[in-house]
Amino acid sequence: MELLADIIGNMGVFCFLLAYFLLQKGVILHTQLNYLLLNLVGSLLLIFSLLVNWNLSAFLLEAAWALISIGGIIKFVYLPWCSARKK
Repeated sequence: MELLADIIGNMGVFCFLLAYFLLQKGVILHTQLNYLLLNLVGSLLLIFSLLVNWNLSAFLLEAAWALISIGGIIKFVYLPWCSARKK
């Protein structure tokens, strides 16, 4: 189970690094859904890994990262709808 948790955690790290790389290369923007989803998936994969290899500090960081990503996704989905209703 530890090996599986490590593999899944490393997939989460890859998601974070890919999101950051694409952001720095100008391929995606920090407000785009694919960037937000890469960060959310990365944090959730790392949280799974941390449930097997517990580390409170890392868990708190990943939980905050997931919540911030969820907030960005809600903003991405809700704001266009809200703006369209005002017109």
